[in-house]
This record gives sequence, structure tokens and C-alpha cells, in this order.
Amino acid sequence: MAHDPYKYFRVEARELLDQLGKGVLDLEKSPSAPELVARLLRLAHTLKGAARVVKQREIADNSHALEDVLAPYREMPGPVSHDQIGIILKLLDGIGKCIASLAPPPDQIDTLPSPQQVEVPLRTVRADIAEVDELLDGVAEAHTQLSSVQRSLGGLERARHLVDLVSKQLAAPRTRGAERPRNGESGDKAHSLVEELEGVIGTIDRNLTSGLEQVDRELRQIREAAERLRLLPASSLFSSLERTARDIAQAQGKRVVFEGRGGDVRLDAHVLGEIQPALVQIVRNALAHGIESESDRIAAGKSPEGRVVLEVSQRRRRVVFVCRDDGRGVDLEAVRRAAQRKGGLSKEAHAMGSEELLRLLLGGGISTSGTVTEVSGRGIGLDVVREAVERLGGEVAVRTELGRGTTLELTFPLSLASLETLAIEASGIAATIPLDAVRRSVRLAPEEFARTAQGDTIVYEGKVIPFLPLARIVLANAPPAGAARHWSAVIVEGTNGFAAVGVDRLLGTTNLVLHPLPELAHAAAVVAGASFDAQGTPQIVLDPDGLVAEAQRERTGESQPQTTRPPILVIDDSLTTRMLEQSILESAGYLVEIATSGEDALEKASQTRYSLFLVDVEMPGMDGFTFIERTRSDPDLREIPSILVSSRDSPEDHSRGREVGAQAYIVKGEFNQGKFLERVLKLVG
Repeated sequence: MAHDPYKYFRVEARELLDQLGKGVLDLEKSPSAPELVARLLRLAHTLKGAARVVKQREIADNSHALEDVLAPYREMPGPVSHDQIGIILKLLDGIGKCIASLAPPPDQIDTLPSPQQVEVPLRTVRADIAEVDELLDGVAEAHTQLSSVQRSLGGLERARHLVDLVSKQLAAPRTRGAERPRNGESGDKAHSLVEELEGVIGTIDRNLTSGLEQVDRELRQIREAAERLRLLPASSLFSSLERTARDIAQAQGKRVVFEGRGGDVRLDAHVLGEIQPALVQIVRNALAHGIESESDRIAAGKSPEGRVVLEVSQRRRRVVFVCRDDGRGVDLEAVRRAAQRKGGLSKEAHAMGSEELLRLLLGGGISTSGTVTEVSGRGIGLDVVREAVERLGGEVAVRTELGRGTTLELTFPLSLASLETLAIEASGIAATIPLDAVRRSVRLAPEEFARTAQGDTIVYEGKVIPFLPLARIVLANAPPAGAARHWSAVIVEGTNGFAAVGVDRLLGTTNLVLHPLPELAHAAAVVAGASFDAQGTPQIVLDPDGLVAEAQRERTGESQPQTTRPPILVIDDSLTTRMLEQSILESAGYLVEIATSGEDALEKASQTRYSLFLVDVEMPGMDGFTFIERTRSDPDLREIPSILVSSRDSPEDHSRGREVGAQAYIVKGEFNQGKFLERVLKLVG
């Protein structure tokens, strides 16, 4: 492996640069802050020293120049001018370019995102000192408690000794000629030993119980702290966005204040890395198209400074980024004219309403700017936003009000996030529900249920809402459970209403990290993801929207249409592949039969009518290509479609599959459950 002389320097330098950038922006808001100047000087000095160690002269020189700019304000406290802030930021830009040029050797992977991926690297290696301290304190406390438990175990030796004495006392033989003990002497001694033994065992039991409970609590806290280290606060985005707003405003002669809210929402670094370029583009658009010049704002009765606010929030299993500005708003007539100039849209654009025009604007390729600049004019800015939304499987909405401003809302499903949840249990299965969707818990008597043609219902806040036992959702063969009993229930609010979910027990609230399910794991819509308990056992996290939808579906009697279809024949000599394909197909509602070879499959096909053949290419004896050739030449089998599944991905193999008559060719290394089921649905229905 090639030696990387900058492996640790890159990590340290990027972190120092990030702190310097944030500190300078804070200094611009509070220009007379000697303690902040002193901190920036310490950071610059540290970076200079580290750069000299690895012989990066340009970084060291820029850091020294940074000290020269800041030093006078430490010795003679006073406001740092706007021009001086600009000089400092240019020096930081130069340092950033130098760091970006220190690429690792080709065979090594840097643990931080490259500057080409994000404008300011997200913190993915070094955790906050407070968080590390919390983790270490938990480890130390757990170790202390464990030592206490181990000391308690020493009492077991005393207990064993007492048991031996009692056993010998009770089993002592009475030999002839031996002096008989006085009446009751033996029994009294045994009784005394038993009492002492009970006391020792009771002490051990209390110490062990208390100690183990404490260790369990400490280890749970350690696990939660460690899982939180996997997540990053949304505030890690704010510095780069504030810098973007400042630089563009300065270039255009405008004044702007950027504000970030919801910075304590913790999300997967992958989500933050994907969404950052889109948010940067939204802020750029707000400055280029929304925020007016200082004179125009004063003439419109607004404050001289424009305002851009980014608010991050978590709504159950989704994260929402809302960016709003108080500028002029989107000129919808200008969008209409731009669409007409684009060609082919003249008639449609003339009839479009405001919502349609905004959707058209989000589609990209349309610009309302009259000239092309570094910031706007090419109509590609919102492409970045749309593509990021599509990659993360999210949604984007835009609202605008002429003269008041524009709001863009980006919503994404959570891939990994910290949630406060309510733990529940039904039929021995533990699960959790996001706490912000729980309205209350209730105890329901049989007379509080109303039995309707659509199912069991209860009245909640004057509304009739459906009742659904959780066991019916999480257990495939749950026994019927009606309202003829007392129930504990959780009132859950989803996007489309409320539902009462019947449970056996409420286990309390807990903070957990939501993990996405594996791609091949088939799960009902009521499952949002999974968490892990202290033992590492996965537990399902329920989706409030899915729970409400399922309860409403049960109430209205909706069900998936059941049609009688011939089974699918899965042909593969690998047990693992057969079981995986069978599981996926049966979870989707298909009947499945299996064959271990092409010869076995032909025998089964001569006796049973199938709707589809799912065939492995490489099998002992008859391979998949030959099997399909044989079925295509058989008048009784030629109409049955076939899908080839193989680890081979050469153009020749794909071509051979088409030649023999296969309707699809799936490469195992690129297997995707969703696409697989789509192909099956097209062929089978």
C-alpha cells in the first residue's frame, strides 16, 4: 500500500478550516469580540504548525497571513471591518484549495468527503468532545458497576460452604455407641445454618439484581451515545450555506442575513452530503432571483437587509428542509414567457396556472434572468435540486407570493435518524412508534367499541376512528381478536387521520436510532425501519401513516384482489438462491414451486401448468439456455415466459438469452427486488 504522508493532516486541516470559516462568519456578526479573535488566532496558529510539520509551505504562509490580519484586533480590541473579513475569507479559500490538492494515493480511501463532493467537509471522523466524554463516562461507570457485581459473586463461595455444612448436618449417621446429641441440638444447628444461608443468598440476590440493572442501564446509554456518533447535526450544513449567501450578496451589492434553525436534528451523513449541493443552489437562487437590492427593498417598505432562513425538522419518518426568503417572489409571468420562448410550449404555457408554472420551473431548463452570470441565467440551477431529491427518493414543493418571498420545501425519507419513541408489545412482539405521532394511550372497555359493517370503531375527540389490534398487523396468522375484552390502545395520528392500535402492554418511552431495512427485506407498509436493543436484537419501528392506512383499509373492507394464478417455477441448483427468490415471490402473493435442475423442471412442467419459469443459467447437466430452448420447442410450454438469472454478465450471455427466447436476463450481482417484481408483474400479472 502506498505511503500517505498527509493521511492525518488532511483530517486535522479540514476540521480546523471548518472551525475557522464558522468563526469568521460569527465574527462578522459580532465584530467586537476579542474572545472570538483569540480563538481564531489559536486555530490559525495550530494549522500553521501542522502545515509546517508536513512541509506545506503555502498553507503555513496563508495561516501566518491570517494571524497578521487578526493580531491587531487582539491587542487593540475593536470592530473588524467588512473588508478585513473579506481578506480573511480569501485566505481561507486559498487554504481550502491547497488541502483539496493533497489527494490520497489511489489505493487508499480518505475517510472524509472530498472538497469536490461538498463545499465545506461534513464532520464524519471526529465527534464532538462532549459526545466522546459522554461515551467514555458511560464506559467508566459501567466498568465500575461490573466490578461491584464481580465482588458480590464472592459471596457465593460462602453460600456453597453453608450448603455443604447443612447437608452434612442433616445427613450425619447415628452410629451405635456414639453420644447422642441433646434433644433438638442438631435441628437447632441446622436451622441456624439455613437462616444464615438465606441471609447470604438474599444479600447476593439484591446486590446482583441492583448491579446488573445498573449495568444494563449504563450499557443502554453507551449504545445510544455510540449510535448518535453515527449521526451528524444538521447545523454542520449552516456554515457553508451562510458563506454562500454572504459571498453572492457581496458580489451583487446586496445585504442579507442567513439564519439556520433546527440544527440539533441529527441525520445520516449520507443524507446531509447529498442534500448540501441542493441547498447551496437554493440559497444562490434566493440571492440571484429573490432578494432585492438595498434601494429596492427600502422603496418597497422592507428592511435593507434581505433574509434567508433554512429550517430543518423531523416529521416522523421523514426529514424536511424548508428554505424561505423575504424577496420579491417568483415572477410567474416571466416564467410563462420563458417557457414560451423555449419552444413547443406556447399553447400550454399560455393556459398554465401558478402551480403548473412552478412545477415547470422545478423541471429545469427555464431561466427568468435576462443575462447569463456566474450565478444565474442558464436555467440549470434547479436541476441540481431536482436530481438530489430524486436520488434520495424525496419530494420538493415550492410556494411563492409576489413581493413577499418564496419557500422551497424538500422532504426525504429517513435513512438513519434519532427518534423518541413509545415502546409497545403485542402477542410477545415488541415494537416502537414515533412519539410525535402518539396522541394518547387509553384503556378501552367492551362497551366503548362500536361494531359496524366496516369493523370495530371507537370515538376519539368526537370523531369515529377505526380500531385495529397490532397483532393482526405484525403476525401473519394472528387469531381473530374483537372488541369483547378490555384493551390497551394507542391513539396514533397519521397524515390521513387517526387510528386506535390495540396492544398488550406499554413499555415506556425510549430514544433510538432508526435504521433502514435491508434492500431485499420485504416489509409491510406499516414498518418504517428497525432499531437494535442492548443485546443487538432488531426491533421493528412502526410507521404512523402506514398504521392509519392499514386500519382504514380494514375498516373499509379493502383488500388486495385475489386472483387464481398458476404457480411460478423457480429452477436453481443453489439452495440460497432458491429460498431467496421463493421468499420474495411468496411475499408478493405469488404461488411458487421449486426445481433443483433443468431435468427436474421439465418433469414438473409436464405435470403442472406454470405462469413463469425463473431459470438459473449455470446448473449441472442441462443449463438454463438449453432448458428455455426445450420449452420453446414444446407446443405445450412455448407460451410460458422465462426469466434467466445468472452471475454471468457478458454481452454474449445476454445475446444468447435473447436468442433462446428469454423475456428477461437478471444479473445476480445487480439484483434489485423492486425491479425484479416489476418484471414478474409484467409477465405474469
